[in-house]
Amino acid sequence: MNKPRRHFPGPERVAILKRHLVEKIPVSDLCDELGIGPSLFYRWQKEFFENGHAAFESNRKSKAVEDAKQRGIEQLEAKLQRKNEVLSELMEEHTKLKKELAEP
Repeated sequence: MNKPRRHFPGPERVAILKRHLVEKIPVSDLCDELGIGPSLFYRWQKEFFENGHAAFESNRKSKAVEDAKQRGIEQLEAKLQRKNEVLSELMEEHTKLKKELAEP
């Protein structure tokens, strides 16, 4: 019978990787203890090293990126509001014209 899948949250994965890298616990022992395969452990390790640079990025850069995104959102919202106003005016004119042409 199959065992249900276990999901390890990010901090727990980091703790497991730390045990291997800092405490020098062999991968095979960790995998046996946790009931996971070595390929899963090495996938976590690969992801950890590929995304490790994020821990060293300054908050100021991420704040600037967030501010730029917010400005972009505000500009798009303003553009959408203007489009809605123009459409409303056009529909009003269209309705008036239809009424004028429909009258005998």
